[in-house]
Amino acid sequence: MAITEDTYPEIGELVVATVKSTVSYGAYVTLDEYGREGLIPVSEISTTWVRNIKDHAREGQKVVLKVLRVNRQRGEVDLSLRRVTGREKAEKMLEWKKSKKAEAILKSTKEKLSTDDNTLNSIRNMILGQYDSLYETLERSIDQGEEVFTKLGLTVEWAKALTENARSKIKIKRTTLTGTIELTSPKPDGIVGIKTALLDAEKTKPKGTDVKIYAVGAPKYRLEVTASDYSDAETVLKEAVDEAISSIKAVGGEGRQID
Repeated sequence: MAITEDTYPEIGELVVATVKSTVSYGAYVTLDEYGREGLIPVSEISTTWVRNIKDHAREGQKVVLKVLRVNRQRGEVDLSLRRVTGREKAEKMLEWKKSKKAEAILKSTKEKLSTDDNTLNSIRNMILGQYDSLYETLERSIDQGEEVFTKLGLTVEWAKALTENARSKIKIKRTTLTGTIELTSPKPDGIVGIKTALLDAEKTKPKGTDVKIYAVGAPKYRLEVTASDYSDAETVLKEAVDEAISSIKAVGGEGRQID
């Protein structure tokens, strides 16, 4: 999102802010994502009686707030601290930190390539024209490579530099799932069919995932799938198991998943 002097948050939106000062009727804050000032009325500081505002909002403190009212003509934004749940606060702060990190990666890439701010803004707009989040796009490039950016129209130089920068500065938490299958074949060359079935299972992995197969002790084999999240790992594991069983049955053998 491009921030200009006319940009305001939406009512109901969660924003990250820095407490600027406290007064008897509330706390003034600076909206980190918008670069403008807002006010938390004392009635929106806490769900309990506020004896001292500084017990809830200290100068320099980062807080997550909900937007209550926006008056564009007067340049006023009223906010609430008490209406933000613990979960909302945690999720918004994580999102904000990711956004800051993504911007830092873009700026360091700009410096590495010795380009100007206009080029950086153009790159940012090209990414956000297709994706909602800079950080998630950078994560995607770690798994899928430079083509994530070249497909958007970025030069090979920018795509390569961004991907390398993302891989060095973002550590993706990954999920690993395992499953065990049993493959048998009564044919004299049955071992060939089993090896083919296992190779077919390994080939099911899409970009961003990894499939490894270990022999537990014939006829049992363990499939290990690693992906960026549980849902993807679960899907790929099922596809790999199904492919192995289908492949061995196609050559007259038998296969089943045993765990």
